[in-house]
Amino acid sequence: MSSMALINIGTIISGDLENSFVEGDTILIEDGLFSKIGSRADIDVLAANVVVDVKGATVAPGLIDTHVHIVLGDWTPRQNTLGWIESYMHGGVTSMMSASEVHLPGWPKDPVGVKALAITAQRSYSNFHPGGVKVMAGSVIFQPGLTEADFQELADAGIWLGKVGFGDYKKPTDAEPQVRIAQKLGFKIMCHTGGASIPGSAPITAEDLMVLQPDISAHTNGGTTALPDEGLELLVREAPFYLQICQAGNTRSAIRLVMLAREYGQLHRVLIASDTPSGTGVMPMADIKSVVEMSSLAGISASESWALASGHGADVLELNRGRIAAGKEADLVVIDAPLGCSRQNAVGAIENGDIPGISCVIIDGQIRAMKSRNTPAPTRLAEVVSK
Repeated sequence: MSSMALINIGTIISGDLENSFVEGDTILIEDGLFSKIGSRADIDVLAANVVVDVKGATVAPGLIDTHVHIVLGDWTPRQNTLGWIESYMHGGVTSMMSASEVHLPGWPKDPVGVKALAITAQRSYSNFHPGGVKVMAGSVIFQPGLTEADFQELADAGIWLGKVGFGDYKKPTDAEPQVRIAQKLGFKIMCHTGGASIPGSAPITAEDLMVLQPDISAHTNGGTTALPDEGLELLVREAPFYLQICQAGNTRSAIRLVMLAREYGQLHRVLIASDTPSGTGVMPMADIKSVVEMSSLAGISASESWALASGHGADVLELNRGRIAAGKEADLVVIDAPLGCSRQNAVGAIENGDIPGISCVIIDGQIRAMKSRNTPAPTRLAEVVSK
């Protein structure tokens, strides 16, 4: 059995909106899962194979990016960049979900082609984890002509993600019958929101979304063009599905959405993601940057903002990760106030608008990075120590 202990933890952010912190200064990980969380006096640290001294810094769940545009391998054709997934891990991302592989040059638009693309991506990333990042790939692009038999074939092949917004429909709501079929078969459906993004996409309004009823409204703050304010408020007030804000969207709209969600008691439906790589670029720190911005500008706590980027992604996708709790997959980051920060710890830094420094990334109980190459240097550096 493989095991790891993290000791001398200053603060543990849970990834849960309601219970934001976990009491304790020690975490034990066994066989890739959180096993015990609490006081060092109650946990047998000497039994662990590896011990990481956090030196008083903060531990938080790894970020789950619910909107990335993977294609093949660790390469993005949109920006012609290699190694971007591994670089996102250095920004604290431990899991990512495909928002469809639509950035493939010459992507197919017929039912056979979109099925083949989804299956190829799903099969590829099930065997390939750049930087250890868990990539949920194979999001079928909805097109006219896809039948219930097609969705059943995809489900039988292990496909469970779908994207509405790029198909050749006369109007976006024409996809509604297919959305119902896919959801009946267990698919999680994301729908483009706001103005058109790339050639082949169409504007989708709040009213369209209320008809389509996806599981996730993608980049509800615009990708990159935002909804009218009244449409945004309609979705916060009346929609039952998750509302995703992205770094590559409209910042004003993102702040407004979070403030409305807090006002209406709907923060539990908000997701933080990146919508990258895209025309906006490759942004390894997109998610953590949005966590900081929503906390410092929209008036929610650092721990609440972190939950929008971790635990909530796990909730909508029904994953056993995204929170620091016994039995959950051991994906975490060690963070601290950046060197020279006016605040004393990561929580204070985030609420002050400063990106925290990452000194350790752990995925499934394995160290994937020590001292991020992308974030500012942390004040306190985690260290692997002898027992």
